[in-house]
Amino acid sequence: MDVEREIWEIKMRASPDVRGRARATVITLLTDFGHRDPYVGIMKGVILGINPQARLVDLTHHIEPQAIPQAALALRTAWRHFPRGTVHLCVVDPGVGSGRAPVALSAGGHLFVGPDNGVFTSVLDRYPGGAVHRIEAEAYRLPDVSQTFHGRDIFAPAAAWLSLGVPISAMGAPLIAPVRLMFPAPRQEANDWYGEVLYIDTYGNLVTNLPATLIPDDRTWEVSLGGQSVPGHRTYSDVQSGALVAVVGSFECVEIACNGGSARERLGLGQGTPVRMVLSSLEDDRSPMVESLKVEMLSVPIR
Repeated sequence: MDVEREIWEIKMRASPDVRGRARATVITLLTDFGHRDPYVGIMKGVILGINPQARLVDLTHHIEPQAIPQAALALRTAWRHFPRGTVHLCVVDPGVGSGRAPVALSAGGHLFVGPDNGVFTSVLDRYPGGAVHRIEAEAYRLPDVSQTFHGRDIFAPAAAWLSLGVPISAMGAPLIAPVRLMFPAPRQEANDWYGEVLYIDTYGNLVTNLPATLIPDDRTWEVSLGGQSVPGHRTYSDVQSGALVAVVGSFECVEIACNGGSARERLGLGQGTPVRMVLSSLEDDRSPMVESLKVEMLSVPIR
């Protein structure tokens, strides 16, 4: 059965109050598919066949293959910048075809569609009362569901129907205990904060799990361990070209960068690298460089 025929049959089975009702709802797409293969385009075709007025936005399709934590971090950074009512479609799904549940989630005025594998951890942490439902109703899937491409057969149709106003409860039964990832939390000892590198972006910036909120406006931060020290500044260009710098980046966390280069290549460090920050005492805060920050990384191999 071809996809056009499948979509037509779904529309005929759908509730009369949503048949033919196109809406210019924003649907974001986040996958690990890349752009070499036609998978992203196929999902977009399924969505537009159901809601031809949908506004499709590519968050990224370059999550490392099967890297669920990386996808969860990317989603955490992005989704709050979209208007209420946006549908966020996330397909990083190494468990496709297994017993993991396909789910739809409603939280914070947004809707989320994807596998129940922890990719929505940050949303569930922010909105623990969010409604999570299994995607079970045949009316909102393609009729022939494969065991290897649920992005096309389950998630894309569900996102499209939700964009037309189908209530999340129509998708299926509630899911009581969705899967959550256990991200390492920053740890404090006296004036020291311990964390680690969670993510490395395209520029080679080492993004840590140390949030900006750990840096008070009236205190300075500095390194208290040996090894490579990196001064903290407001932005990358506060240091010379080629120099290392620690800043609060787009992930709203401390990241280590190289002005005009790659911190990853410069330092030979990767995900899992321990990071230590030290909060200076108020007595020591006599320097005009109130925003000074130094971060020291304990060398571990790139993984």
